[in-house]
Amino acid sequence: WEEERYPEGIKWKFLEHKGPVFAPPYEPLPENVKFYYDGKVMKLSTKAEEVATFFAKMLDHEYTTKEIFRKNFFKDWRKEMTSEEKSTITSLSKCDFTHMSQYFKAQSEARKQMSKEEKQKIKEENERLLKEYGYCVMDNHKERIANFKIEPPGLFRGRGNHPKMGMLKRRIMPEDIIINCSKDSKIPPPPPGHKWKEVRHDNKVTWLVSWTENIQGSIKYIMLNPSSRIKGEKDWQKYETARRLKKCVDKIRNQYREDWKSKEMKVRQRAVALYFIDKLALRAGNEKEEGETADTVGCCSLRVEHIKLHPELDGQEYVVEFDFLGKDSIRYYNKVPVEKRVFKNLQLFMENKQPEDDLFDRLNTSILNKHLQDLMEGLTAKVFRTYNASITLQQQLKELTNPDDNIPAKILSYNRANRAVAILCNHQRAPPKTFEKSMMNLQSKIDAKKEQLADARRELKSAKADAKVRRDEKSKKTVESKKKAVQRIEEQLMKLEVQATDREENKQIALGTSKLNYLDPRISVAWCKKWGIPIEKIYNKTQREKFAWAIDMAEEDYEF
Repeated sequence: WEEERYPEGIKWKFLEHKGPVFAPPYEPLPENVKFYYDGKVMKLSTKAEEVATFFAKMLDHEYTTKEIFRKNFFKDWRKEMTSEEKSTITSLSKCDFTHMSQYFKAQSEARKQMSKEEKQKIKEENERLLKEYGYCVMDNHKERIANFKIEPPGLFRGRGNHPKMGMLKRRIMPEDIIINCSKDSKIPPPPPGHKWKEVRHDNKVTWLVSWTENIQGSIKYIMLNPSSRIKGEKDWQKYETARRLKKCVDKIRNQYREDWKSKEMKVRQRAVALYFIDKLALRAGNEKEEGETADTVGCCSLRVEHIKLHPELDGQEYVVEFDFLGKDSIRYYNKVPVEKRVFKNLQLFMENKQPEDDLFDRLNTSILNKHLQDLMEGLTAKVFRTYNASITLQQQLKELTNPDDNIPAKILSYNRANRAVAILCNHQRAPPKTFEKSMMNLQSKIDAKKEQLADARRELKSAKADAKVRRDEKSKKTVESKKKAVQRIEEQLMKLEVQATDREENKQIALGTSKLNYLDPRISVAWCKKWGIPIEKIYNKTQREKFAWAIDMAEEDYEF
């Protein structure tokens, strides 16, 4: 990716690909799998049956107990029924999907029990598809495509309490598909009997295929894999922008502190919002259609009900208590001491307002983003998140890495530094379902290792006593080998204990999001090179492909 750059906005000169892989057609259920309505067997038409199977597959999931999910599903399912089916099936609670559900569970069990040969056959078919459809040619490079398969139809889930959950995600057909490739390439043919919606030759975009999904009306794309040149370059630019912010962040901070005293309410609100975005790494929070999406907010769309002001709390002055649902309906809950001026301004912004009123009523994201652009070209709230995440990782690694530690202990320090960033960005997860069980397994491994160590120490002690008496070479050698055994087991025990600490500390924190999206990979690569840590201990294979540019580029003295 060190080749010549194209003029501004041009992404490629030649683009050729095979088009998307569509979801396999629906296979009707075997005759012996029945659907019951009001206690009686009822044979469904193919279209209605297919949609019923989506619900049956989710029967054990709590989604199917939610009122809004059931209502949306039933409404969309009825659209797929014949008129006879519509007149018979009038209530979802009289529908019995258990027989279907059991059939799918049995199928899933059978897949787990497959023979080695059957699994190999499926693997070969997947590899064949990848070979044929998983690559494109962009300029002179064969590049891997990220998602060449079109999502199959199913029921929309959404995150949090999404008002559209349960709606039918319909099957995407060739007639929905826009193909993007270069004029001089071999245009992919549509499946027999079908035609594409459109073929475009737009070299100002990097997507190969697009379509509009029916639930939110959003446009979906088939893009290149993160390891491709074009994505690597974009990634690199993102971190370079964040590094530019480093040079002017002090000036920006001084400016917004001055603005807290402004005569204009608009300017004060903007300055407090910017302080939150900088200090707490909040997202900007775009305006949204009401009732179209879950009720989630960001900084600009905070309402009075989302914050509480405490002049004093737990021995700290001027504390703001945040409680709202952020992106993907992840709760943001935080108690933060702020500067007195910020606190006084918030009191002012909340005066004479109802709980459901906007906190920053003179501000929206476009006003904020325009202001950020004026401060620095390319500056957005996300650049602040990236800058603060990366700088935090770099500082934490400097503080936490003990030069005398062994590799597992250094990696524990790395994960702790990464965790500080994940907490800053509020990247949470529910503790894994298997958490307790895997911790118990790990604990029993630790207990067994401790016993093994006690045995090894006893053996060493008796070997030493033996050697004292015998004073010959053989008994000396025995002492040496027993010593080594003790050291080896001590190291293994330490490794297991580090693993247990790490797992416990990370059970509710998701480290992956920040690692992939907010942390300049060169910081991690430089840290690995400096301390002789294998990069695969920090990045898995996919991540190493995505960050190949950083692995090539960063030396051990890299400073963000």
